[in-house]
Amino acid sequence: MTFTSDAASTRLSNALNYGSQPGDAVQSTTAVFQSLSPDDQLAVLWYAYTEMGRSITPAATGAARLQLAQGLLTQIKQMSYAEQLNVMRDLATQKNTPISRSYGILSNNTKLAFWYELSELMVKHLVVPMPVGYEFSRDGMQVLEAIKALDFGQQISVLRQVVADMGVDPFSEC
Repeated sequence: MTFTSDAASTRLSNALNYGSQPGDAVQSTTAVFQSLSPDDQLAVLWYAYTEMGRSITPAATGAARLQLAQGLLTQIKQMSYAEQLNVMRDLATQKNTPISRSYGILSNNTKLAFWYELSELMVKHLVVPMPVGYEFSRDGMQVLEAIKALDFGQQISVLRQVVADMGVDPFSEC
């Protein structure tokens, strides 16, 4: 489903500002996130992890078995920046690739930790960094602001849902 900027604004405003149930804010924020371009999705994840990462990190990595994702992270680090960006876009768009299928079998908590580690590698320039001066779309900025406005549990719920939906589950094709 694709949202226009006005639809995204209305949906987020209704969920966040008019007394909706907490789950509505999570569902609305998640739905609008999923309507973003792959590049805006990646940017929102990067900013969420770098701006709020200090509070997200314990929940993401503490419950995850990051060692299961280390092989994927190692593969990605060995690629060129262009290939790394394509892999991240493939994950966001659920393109059926070997890496997307490997990612698809990870637990949701491991997927959270995977993206946290990826953002850390981006900061260190071991993985393609965010372009200097990257400008979000209006919807991308609204989603990031909506995530910031959520309480910690809701933030984790949104991030867990969006990263869970990325990649390809090789078992669902059976």
